[in-house]
Amino acid sequence: MSLNLTRRSFLSTAGAFGLAGCIVPGQAVAATGQRRLTVGNRTIDVLGKSAKVFGITDVAGRPGLLLGPGERFNVALENTIAAPTSIHWHGQTPAPELDGIAETGYVEPLAAGETRTFDFVARTGTHWMHSHHELQEQALLTAPLIVQTADDANADTQEVTLFLNDFSFREPIDIFSELTGGATMDHGGMEDISSMDHAMMSMDGMDLNDVTYDAFLANDRTLVDPEVVRTERDGRVRIRIVNGAASTAFWIDLGPAAASLVAVDGNAVQPVIGSRFPIAQAQRLDLVLNVPAGAAIPVFARREGDVARTGIILAAPGVQVERYGPAAVGVEVPVDLSIERQLIALSPLSARSADVRHTVMLTGAMAPYSWTIDDRPWAKRRKLEISAGQRVEIELMNHTMMAHPMHLHGHHFQVTEIGGTRIAGAMRDTVLVPAMGTVVVAFDADNPGRWLYHCHNLYHMMAGMMSEVVYV
Repeated sequence: MSLNLTRRSFLSTAGAFGLAGCIVPGQAVAATGQRRLTVGNRTIDVLGKSAKVFGITDVAGRPGLLLGPGERFNVALENTIAAPTSIHWHGQTPAPELDGIAETGYVEPLAAGETRTFDFVARTGTHWMHSHHELQEQALLTAPLIVQTADDANADTQEVTLFLNDFSFREPIDIFSELTGGATMDHGGMEDISSMDHAMMSMDGMDLNDVTYDAFLANDRTLVDPEVVRTERDGRVRIRIVNGAASTAFWIDLGPAAASLVAVDGNAVQPVIGSRFPIAQAQRLDLVLNVPAGAAIPVFARREGDVARTGIILAAPGVQVERYGPAAVGVEVPVDLSIERQLIALSPLSARSADVRHTVMLTGAMAPYSWTIDDRPWAKRRKLEISAGQRVEIELMNHTMMAHPMHLHGHHFQVTEIGGTRIAGAMRDTVLVPAMGTVVVAFDADNPGRWLYHCHNLYHMMAGMMSEVVYV
């Protein structure tokens, strides 16, 4: 099928990172309607140095995928790297055997040289795809996954995707080894853990940023050479922001400009106007703003507890863009739930009491580096057993001094309570649980199977902060 692109959205597809899979005139799609994605090696330039990383690209070599209104997720995924992988369709809600992961036992990892087909009804919104195999996500095996609605396709709005990553020239396994003192990563908990020198910063008693990075990337680029997106004069722009970083939370900072937050994790919310928005690992934000004639608006992503920043520049035609350095003035505050408390879902769960409520403790510490759920690593996990058709509440109690972005596979939940206060919050698939804080989420058990839930700080998950929800 073809997309009915507006002039503004067509301008965006010509150069914007995140619309790589968009069907534009002349782009062929297989007669079956099937798309092809390739897991492969690529080279990017970071701070003037060549870096070998992974990627997920379409037949034209563009990152990720954009599906038009009503288009199925019908994808042939080919693995061309010299190692097995598993690609998770983050934000999608297919049957468990199509979730793209191997931990729950439905499928094996995708072997080197293997091609596998995934076919299911796509969930609309701003989503992403990433490796769920070992530490490949840190090596940039990530990409956007955008599924448009009919309103999106017909809107006179330019769409731009801002995809964030944290980057190190070190091998991910070396980072993990430094954190853990040489412990293995097998989801089964860690042995022989020693105390270690970590890059953690402490602010107001909280632990932040347990990994030191060389750069932070926005659409594969730093602010030394940022992407400049040209808009129409007085153009209206929808920015789809994906935090694909392995271990970093950011504040999106628009400076004096203001935007309307219209969706989180691909789910529409009652608009919230602002110029600063927190985004934890794996979360997504959709912002709508106007770029006046003669204006350039930097969209910064500022790392919490740090001066580091990255971002892109939105610039009206003919505007000279000034240089912005990769360091901000002043250390950024920790990401918090200030915006989360204001969010109201446009399509919430139906009014209904919970049938079952599970309480889960997030446990662990920075030194020795050990992260668990209910004091149990993956190999000794306590499964949350529920029944099909139930309304389920999960109370996430964080007993650590570090915030944890908790993600549930196969479902989207509603945030219903923060710190003991009931709210009619956003629909999400990833929620930040602050240090020593409590968040309650609710979902309907309408997709039977074994489903992971875990911290989306990659190193916390690999250290053992992962379990599963099970029902048939």
